[in-house]
Amino acid sequence: MKVTIIEVGRVPEPLQQQFSPYRDMFAAMFASTGLPFEHDVVDVQAGDDLPDPTTLEAIAITGSSAGVYEDHAWLEPLRDFIRQAYAHGTPMLGICFGHQIMADALGGEVRKSEKGWGLGRHSYRVTQRPDFMADAPESLCVVCSHQDQVIVPPAEAEVILASDFTPNAGLYYRSGKALSFQPHPEFDDAYGLALAELRRGRAEDQVVETALSSFAVQSDSQLLRNFIGRFMRQAIDLV
Repeated sequence: MKVTIIEVGRVPEPLQQQFSPYRDMFAAMFASTGLPFEHDVVDVQAGDDLPDPTTLEAIAITGSSAGVYEDHAWLEPLRDFIRQAYAHGTPMLGICFGHQIMADALGGEVRKSEKGWGLGRHSYRVTQRPDFMADAPESLCVVCSHQDQVIVPPAEAEVILASDFTPNAGLYYRSGKALSFQPHPEFDDAYGLALAELRRGRAEDQVVETALSSFAVQSDSQLLRNFIGRFMRQAIDLV
């Protein structure tokens, strides 16, 4: 199974010497499932052209510091790429910004939330259980780092993860070929902690301190990675 990673963001500059780029975090996430994933990378911010999504086996869109409402030359081509992929039925995963741009491209609403920063390990209710999540627990605790949120999901999507802070944290699309999450199953705890520390001065001190203490809660990231692997295997087999 080959996943084309659409890399649209960078690890913040102060952390680049310590942590791998997002492409490698995604590759490690897929490898951790034990399934036979291969991958290639399209670096959008470096100017790589987006391929024809109808020729790809599967797609994964990374996080980014960009907002879907900002003025970047690569955003509209990425929206078109997502729409074409969805119309064709190319299996597609989005995480954080990837979650947001998929929703934006397919008819939802995304904006900077008045709730402020979501940092640290958040707990999300499992609100629906598609086949690949049939054995999911009642909630999943996963690292997040964001201000923007999907405010209104596309009509094609159903909410499968939710919290009071992020009501539309996980979306599964009716085609059975598209899935996205606001939290970051690809992040390890060291990176999540470093990101929370990096937000000092931008997020309120209490938000940062609460985020740091949240890492005492057991992580369910591997569970979510495994669900993503099952989704990809199921969606690719259905192509």
